[in-house]
Amino acid sequence: MKKNNTQQLNRLSKWKTVVVLVSLLIMTLSALPSLYGELPAVHVNAQHQTDDATSIANILEQSGVTPRQIEHRHDQIIITLDDTDQQGHVQSLLQYMLDDSVTVALAMEPAAPRWLINAGFSPISLGLDLRGGVQFLLDVDMKPVYQAHQQSLVEQFSSEFRGSRVRESASSMDVQLPNRISNSEARRFVQQEFPQWTVRGSGQTLTLSLSDSEKTEIRRLIVQQNLQIMRQRLNELGITEASVQRQGDSRIRIELPGVQDPAAAKEIIGATASLAFHLVPESSHRQTISVADEQGNPINLERRPVLSGEHIIDARASIGEYGKPEVNITLDSFGGRAMSQFTRSHIGQPMATVYSEYSQDANGNSQQMSEVISIATIQSQLANRFRITGTGSLSEAQDLALLLRAGSLTAPVTVIEERTIGPTLGAENVKSGFASLALGLGLTLVFLAFWYRKLGWVANTALVANMICLLGLVALLPGAVLTLPGIAGMVLTVGMAVDTNVLIFERIKDKMREGRTFAQSIDKGFNSAFASIFDANLTTLIVAIALYTIGNGPIQGFAITLGLGLLTSMFTGIFLSRVVINFIWGRDNRRDIKV
Repeated sequence: MKKNNTQQLNRLSKWKTVVVLVSLLIMTLSALPSLYGELPAVHVNAQHQTDDATSIANILEQSGVTPRQIEHRHDQIIITLDDTDQQGHVQSLLQYMLDDSVTVALAMEPAAPRWLINAGFSPISLGLDLRGGVQFLLDVDMKPVYQAHQQSLVEQFSSEFRGSRVRESASSMDVQLPNRISNSEARRFVQQEFPQWTVRGSGQTLTLSLSDSEKTEIRRLIVQQNLQIMRQRLNELGITEASVQRQGDSRIRIELPGVQDPAAAKEIIGATASLAFHLVPESSHRQTISVADEQGNPINLERRPVLSGEHIIDARASIGEYGKPEVNITLDSFGGRAMSQFTRSHIGQPMATVYSEYSQDANGNSQQMSEVISIATIQSQLANRFRITGTGSLSEAQDLALLLRAGSLTAPVTVIEERTIGPTLGAENVKSGFASLALGLGLTLVFLAFWYRKLGWVANTALVANMICLLGLVALLPGAVLTLPGIAGMVLTVGMAVDTNVLIFERIKDKMREGRTFAQSIDKGFNSAFASIFDANLTTLIVAIALYTIGNGPIQGFAITLGLGLLTSMFTGIFLSRVVINFIWGRDNRRDIKV
């Protein structure tokens, strides 16, 4: 009877064993691409891939450059190279030799075998401090947004109550009503049409201002919309590992790992370009504005645009039938209906295309600069697809199309801080970070093997498996980026993982001192230590979640690896260690075994 009980002791279910081993296999496969590392590469976006690939190979051969590999992938040509110096040389060479319509971008390609990549595994994305790159801190200027809301109220109020005199200020507007308009009538109009505005005053004098809660809500929506547009613009540039995050009330932090020449990215990120279509009236009046054309000549336009740029869903640059650059525009359904209705009733009248962008004056204040880039007579009813000309060179037309396709910022942004980290410094950070991790891990392995002897080797196996699982889990997690503080979180994870095994092994020793057999001590040791391990890791996990929620950037990188490390240390320390110990000593009934 005793023999049967002993055989049942420490017997782990087959399905649990299979789950542990399969999980370890998946994590190992996921970690392998990161261990192989990455190679510098150049991505070429072209329309005719075969012809361009042949020409690229010829250009590189004539220049004495031997790439590791040139391959087609989706809509790109991937050129894998040996080092970053060769990468920069190839980019400059191709930008000079190829047509302006071809985009040449720096990138990193995994060095792992292709079967691993095809299986869906990829290396861990490295942060700015490890890979090098550029960081921008942008400030969103809300003044033009508030002014636009105020201007909309002024126009509709003046149209509804003719004869009213309006005096505008930075944050409010004073209205002097004509005698025929009562105070209550004006208040009722504002409350119905513009409920977000507060009304003060009595008699024929009113003061209108945006409420603080409305300003806060507008700022939140505008910053959120700018965040989305920034991400779209960076995707258009081919920067897939960019980090775009809100910082404070009205600032945006952008990190571009691997980008060493920030000029092009800065130009696109900071640009606030939009198009608007205005009717050109026969004569100037109160509702017209004056905008200069490319030669500086003033053009009178209707103040209210026919259509603005937010309804543009696609924009492509091309060469027109007369050999001049043009931008082909596609509108959304609302924009298409509005353009169709307007042009149908204004055939034969001129319509101007106005290009606007924001810049800074000498005092650092944002100012809008608008220019009429084309005036065309409406020959027929337009739909949701049409083209505009007068955009300058083909390169300028492509830049304009990119900005319009990626979205028009709803508020101007200003780059208030720019930091560049070179690839050499990033490589040194990687070397130093992982050297400290290796040192801590090595010393811990030696200590465990010396102090716990046989069980120490089990702990060492679990510790190495823990680091593999942590690397694999970070690589699998969408959007996870490894930073220098993230490596610090890994180093801390080594200590947390050791705590798990130490608690279990000390419980096993205690049970053996009580006179139990080794098999019984294993069973009781794991069961009694579980509650303490779970409580300790749960409290630390709560702290990691709080760090990730409240912090940003490096703090989040530390919180991610710390939190994931807690999960992997519990998995390897409790389950994997149990599988190994059960397999080797799980039914050992000796009482005098040394552990």
